[in-house]
Amino acid sequence: MEKIKTLQKMINACSNIVFFGGAGVSTESGLKDFRSKEGLYQEKSKYPAEMMLSATMFNQDQEAFFTYYKENFNCLDAKPNKTHLYLKKLEDRGKLKAIITQNIDGLDRKAGCKKVYEIHGSIYRNYCVKCHQFYPAEKVFQSSSVPRCTCGGVIKPDVVLYEEMLDSSFQEAIQKISQAEMLLVAGTSLTVEPAASLIRLFKGKYLVILNQEKTPYDALANLVIHAPLGSIFEELK
Repeated sequence: MEKIKTLQKMINACSNIVFFGGAGVSTESGLKDFRSKEGLYQEKSKYPAEMMLSATMFNQDQEAFFTYYKENFNCLDAKPNKTHLYLKKLEDRGKLKAIITQNIDGLDRKAGCKKVYEIHGSIYRNYCVKCHQFYPAEKVFQSSSVPRCTCGGVIKPDVVLYEEMLDSSFQEAIQKISQAEMLLVAGTSLTVEPAASLIRLFKGKYLVILNQEKTPYDALANLVIHAPLGSIFEELK
């Protein structure tokens, strides 16, 4: 594909690349995305996903929250796909300066990537809301009901729920994007704020958007490719 050749030339010409990824990056690892036709938000349930994954639900009905969370976000056995592996290669070459991800699945780190900013948190970090002791993800996903600390407190996944503020990694992401020569955006609808607003901070040379469907920022990009991510990244060197 001619567009992939163009992308390769852009990558070759840049030494400060930042990758910004969403749920679509992990679908080829067998995980669900959110807003596509087959996404989590399209599934019929008593309450919408935004409610089930909210701070209100966590505080008011922890049984329901953890039932939903464990059913939909247990990705302990998921493996990195072609996109994650290419990013590792790009990082090893010194070109990729940061991976900013909206995902909480930890697959970038599983692939061996080091410069990862998980702006929505990670399933692999969990802490007691009472004494702040940390626990591995297995403690949460293998619990029969609400996971609890030895002190009796509830163990909360260190993920950003609806109604919660983003942590300090978001400020670091702002800095990385504002300094980038090339911003490579992939697998995200770019409709969720404030993460989507990061795109407007980019002032570099190349804005590239790779996604199965159109996004609100396609018209601003230097290059747009609508195709499965694996088919793109397997062609890149």
